[in-house]
Amino acid sequence: MERLQISLIDLNPASRSQLEEELRTLFQKESPPIQIQSLSATGETASLYDQLQRTERPDVLFLILPTAIGESERSLIKRFKAAPNGAPMIAVIEDAPASEILGLFKLGIADFISPPLRSTDLLPRLWKLTEHFRKKSTLFERLKECVGLRQMIGRSVVFTAELNKIPLIANCDSSVLISGDTGTGKEMFARSIHYLGPRADKAFTPVNCGAIPPDLMENELFGHARGAFTSAATSQTGLIEESDGGTLFLDEINPLTLAAQVKLLRFLQDKEYRQLGSAKTRRADVRIIAATNSNLEQAVNEGCFRRDLYYRLNIIALKLPSLHQRRSDIPALATHFLKHYNEEMHKAVEEITPEAMQMLVRYDWPGNVRELQNVVERAIVFATGPSLNRSDIILPHDEPSSPSESFQEAKARVVVEFEKNYIKNLLSTHGGNITRAAETAGKNRRAFWELIRKHEIDKSLFKGSN
Repeated sequence: MERLQISLIDLNPASRSQLEEELRTLFQKESPPIQIQSLSATGETASLYDQLQRTERPDVLFLILPTAIGESERSLIKRFKAAPNGAPMIAVIEDAPASEILGLFKLGIADFISPPLRSTDLLPRLWKLTEHFRKKSTLFERLKECVGLRQMIGRSVVFTAELNKIPLIANCDSSVLISGDTGTGKEMFARSIHYLGPRADKAFTPVNCGAIPPDLMENELFGHARGAFTSAATSQTGLIEESDGGTLFLDEINPLTLAAQVKLLRFLQDKEYRQLGSAKTRRADVRIIAATNSNLEQAVNEGCFRRDLYYRLNIIALKLPSLHQRRSDIPALATHFLKHYNEEMHKAVEEITPEAMQMLVRYDWPGNVRELQNVVERAIVFATGPSLNRSDIILPHDEPSSPSESFQEAKARVVVEFEKNYIKNLLSTHGGNITRAAETAGKNRRAFWELIRKHEIDKSLFKGSN
């Protein structure tokens, strides 16, 4: 297995053990693809350079520096920077002034981090630095998994059409509006955009707007000054300030009050805001990704959501398909959840039988991927054998078995299901454009429209989804 080579250059022994422990805990499961070597000066600091040259070339170099950085440490950094095929350097330093940190960057370090050391801080740095060296490697994929992207599973046209947009979206800084039913993976897409972009080493802050009382939402976003209201004995920072430099994910943005919408619009336009009860204008560099599980455009038409804010959020739109629109992905997703919960629960369930898998594929999944995950988890909890059988799968609206179903009846049912899914996939691919969808299907527009009416498909759900 490919391993990430990390070297710890110890110039401050008090911090090394903590850093090494943090790095090793990043890959607790399976055989960890990480190898750490620790080097410390036995005499002159310069001897560390010679020690490193005698070892396997590292992928990342951690320099654990004392608070007071002397000329010997600066000289060592210069030598590492000038070395052929030198590895990117991350400085570990505590309570250093900004001028000192700036000086380190000028000497050639790629990043710095201060104790206390946390996995959530280390992972994005490792991933971003190794991206340039091992972009196609299994290690790169493993690092992606560790920052929360391991469940981006699916090969269906409607899913990959949206998935393939992520790298392009990640490398710009425009606002994004992700729409889709509950459980389709909106937060996962938002995390992907954040961690694949230049803000990956900063905070990703998710907040469910629907879970916050409307009269508190403005305070949560922007904070308040001391004395802003009766119980405001101290000032409080808001999510905008806490997310400075990173990404703020506003999930289920629909319930946002009109007052909060006005302030959010101002922030999106000028990157400026005011805390409640304060006359001081503040600035923050935050990328906004919003999500909704309802028709936000309809809310605009009904006067419940500001049109100008909608347009500002909807600069880039992603529309995630429901699971029943990508049934071909169900076997891969179910198998993924099977392996995950097998490991988590220390079970030995090796497979899902064809009959049980057919049952999963035929179900409509109103709760989408999240519901499928819950069903598989529940099945593994009660599983007693090496396979998940049909009897192990418990669905809220289980379809009655039809052992007496004739060949013609089974064929007609499958044809109807195929037609319905095929039409939905085409409409999603072409953004609800019936003419283009009909051309792809090789049918005239009138015949294709009749199929839409026959299967009672709401074409407005696919408008602008491509």
